[in-house]
Amino acid sequence: MELKFLGATGTVTGSKYLLTSESKQILIDCGLFQGLKQLRLRNWAALPINPKEVDAVVLTHAHIDHTGYIPLFVKNGFSGKVYCSEATRDLCEVLLLDSAHLQEEEAKYANKGGFSKHNPALPLYTQEDAQNALALLTPVAYEQDVDLGDGLTARLSPSGHILGSAFVRIRNSKTSILFSGDIGRPNDILMKAPVRIKQADYLVLESTYGNRLHDHTDPKIKLADIINRTVNQKGVVVIPVFAVGRAQELLYYIHLLKTSGAIASHTPVYLNSPMAVDATAIFNHFQNEHRLTPEQSHALCHTAHMVNGIEESKQLNETKGPMIILSASGMASGGRVVHHLKAFAPDPKNTILFVGFQAAGTRGAAMLDRAESIKIHGQYVPVRANVELISNLSAHADYSEILDWLGGFESAPKTTFITHGEPVAADAMRLHIEEQLHWKTIVPDYLQTVTLD
Repeated sequence: MELKFLGATGTVTGSKYLLTSESKQILIDCGLFQGLKQLRLRNWAALPINPKEVDAVVLTHAHIDHTGYIPLFVKNGFSGKVYCSEATRDLCEVLLLDSAHLQEEEAKYANKGGFSKHNPALPLYTQEDAQNALALLTPVAYEQDVDLGDGLTARLSPSGHILGSAFVRIRNSKTSILFSGDIGRPNDILMKAPVRIKQADYLVLESTYGNRLHDHTDPKIKLADIINRTVNQKGVVVIPVFAVGRAQELLYYIHLLKTSGAIASHTPVYLNSPMAVDATAIFNHFQNEHRLTPEQSHALCHTAHMVNGIEESKQLNETKGPMIILSASGMASGGRVVHHLKAFAPDPKNTILFVGFQAAGTRGAAMLDRAESIKIHGQYVPVRANVELISNLSAHADYSEILDWLGGFESAPKTTFITHGEPVAADAMRLHIEEQLHWKTIVPDYLQTVTLD
């Protein structure tokens, strides 16, 4: 088999890996590039493969940096099956339609405002394209082999990152390769721990936090302090959240803080993200995939007022604090949260709280780097609000947790390929593995092809 790296090299986005056997081409993940402009431009460039010649796609999980390119892939000729877990199928229906809607809306907004260099500005794909892609999604159960043809099989195992997330193992009679996708944490408050994998001849391993350790203090302490400081000055806490995973985690933490009296129980909380609202309902449907009891899940769903309508969303921007707003996207790269940033970032009594990884080139990364202003819809918005980060809410394992998970292998893979990390993080993960486990590791380049013996 041959493996070609079509994304997630030198970056945490755009995950795509093409596995080629004698007569089959299998794509593992099909994600959008995000962040830096030179990365985002890859979404618009033709792939160096022909979608019509790819036989199947297998997904590790539903996040857009792993699935967001599927509608365009289908639009350009792919017609095979897209294998994924059942929860990933349900979440993709929410995320892909929302991704298409956002792109249509941003193109419309750019044309109306005249701030695009393109005339007219066009979406990368439409909601119709997303619907066509969703028709190809084929749910499969965990720990069951899926016949891909040509002697190839795929198996999904729970990875603990978000609902439906999976390690993907592809094998034939000669060799096997495991794709980690994103690895969850062993003691996550919501998700069950990643399963242990005993063997794979080759491993493609994420390294988002390859150079960092998560703070082990209770994140509720800092969250309560930030909320109380802002609420006491009648400010607004704006929390950009990932609609799947982080939104539900924050809702549960806020529920715990209110019930314990750590923050005022009457503080208004709004979840202003239709896809996060839908994802929360899906979260409760898959009760066996997470740690919460039905009663705790019910409490999570009733912690915030769920905002769906656009008019209600706009009214929030005219509402005075104190209040807490959770809104997508998690890196402030699009969605309703950017409108909240325009409204609330200029006021020093407010707080912008980030609770996850911010890729280079995103508004989130700029604000954490203390940018004095951020560009939204062609205009620069001053950032005078307090900008905070709670880093240990991440759904990604840090390098120590990854090393511990790798300790479950009974023998070393022939080669471990380090991907899905920015350059410093990927190289740090490589060094950790080489020094502590003495495994052969490679940090591949974009479009590099390797042969798997």
